[in-house]
Amino acid sequence: MTPHSLAFYLDVVASGTVLDAKPTDSPDQVTAILGADFAENSRDDHSMWRDYGLVEFFWQRETPDHPWEGHHFTLQVHRLSYRGDGIVNKAIRDRYGRFDRHLGFDKLERLLGKRGLPLEDVPDANGPEFTQHWQPASQVSVMVYRAHPEWRQRRRGGDRLGDVRKILSSVSAEEVAWHRKRYGRQDSR
Repeated sequence: MTPHSLAFYLDVVASGTVLDAKPTDSPDQVTAILGADFAENSRDDHSMWRDYGLVEFFWQRETPDHPWEGHHFTLQVHRLSYRGDGIVNKAIRDRYGRFDRHLGFDKLERLLGKRGLPLEDVPDANGPEFTQHWQPASQVSVMVYRAHPEWRQRRRGGDRLGDVRKILSSVSAEEVAWHRKRYGRQDSR
């Protein structure tokens, strides 16, 4: 992995932002940072998300008369294994350079630890195929692909064991506590 793209992931997990765009920012604020090259999606008048390639930002509102309120963003890291770094938004690529098709969790976790940003294991409904890890200060969650090799052989695509699948912000301490209560403290490694 190039040092620049790894720096991007470290910055996101450390800050809980994408190029300083917060999960609570308005659609206009995010567009001012990431640009107008996005696909806009909505299921109804109360929710919307914008797909910037690698990054998706989500909003909700009480009624069509209310302003959009930022809810969360997701880095769809798994898309890189299929589409390459052409999926990376121009503003991100201009700042961080080339992106590799895979992000190994072990390397990301080790470098975060060196920065004093340890990740906590969180039990997840998608286990054992996926594990979830959480950084409390930034409220960022990291989902990692851990499927059994026999299941992997039946799938198409570029997922590798130990790859980061997605990075999500923001995940509150209450959500983590709910996952721990619901799914127990399972061994995630």
